[in-house]
Amino acid sequence: MREPVLGGIEAGGTKFVCALGNAQGEIIAEQRIETGALEETIEKVAAFFREADAPPQAIGIASFGPVQLDPSARNYGFITTTPKREWRNFDIVGAIHRHFAVPIGFDTDVNAAALAEHHWGAAQGLRTFLYVTVGTGIGGGAMVEGTMLHGRSHPEMGHIRIPHDHTFQGVCPYHGDCLEGLASGVAIEARWNAPATQLSDDHPAWDLEAGCLALACVNWIATLSPQRVILGGGVMRGHLFPLIRDRVRDLVNGYSAVPDIVPSPLHDRAGVRGALALAQAALSSASKKESTSPNISPDSRA
Repeated sequence: MREPVLGGIEAGGTKFVCALGNAQGEIIAEQRIETGALEETIEKVAAFFREADAPPQAIGIASFGPVQLDPSARNYGFITTTPKREWRNFDIVGAIHRHFAVPIGFDTDVNAAALAEHHWGAAQGLRTFLYVTVGTGIGGGAMVEGTMLHGRSHPEMGHIRIPHDHTFQGVCPYHGDCLEGLASGVAIEARWNAPATQLSDDHPAWDLEAGCLALACVNWIATLSPQRVILGGGVMRGHLFPLIRDRVRDLVNGYSAVPDIVPSPLHDRAGVRGALALAQAALSSASKKESTSPNISPDSRA
């Protein structure tokens, strides 16, 4: 039997990454699309899949958020209260489904990246772990005892509050000085008038960054008890890891074991490969429904 072709969409605030691949997370074709006007962006995404040599048999969407993940909610599949005003309350699952009548998997971009780490990255063989991306924003996905953590909606690990004694007010449009408001790439640039990529390894920004992320890691470790914490994203330079590890050990102060804190080996492919994993899960779920209820059409949005 021919292996199914899967579609993956990593929907980000600055770009959409579209890919065709397989169940092993291997990417066959890929295109990056700037996140622009809503309808124009979706049309470019649809064109990528329409023009493929082999159309996808399922599509996974790993989206920036907040998003509605409760299948019983009327607005399931929507991007909700995002700071990107044009994209607020947008039915992204419905928009893609109107173009392609195939099973669609849906989750946050960071949950999808965590799923990719579990399949092919630093979380292979683990049942409880945490993946956090530190880039333009900060977000986290967690697996707890083999199940992705969702809850009422989904975790917002970038919006936790951490103690600080400096005067920088933060850049989060909702909370100001939450973790994302203090330690994201946007926050670093706002504070130091230069993007993180232009700061030398000995710049004082990194000492503050390590302090913020260490405090956050201690809170996540105390709450979720992960076997491993994986940190990815464009801000995470190699020299940050030993600084964070040392500070986490100091903050834990011998109270409990400190898990490994490691970089992502998947780099900037975690999100889109996670979208392929979502597509595979959606295809498998639809196939099971079809086999157990042959007279009922499966809900292709499930």
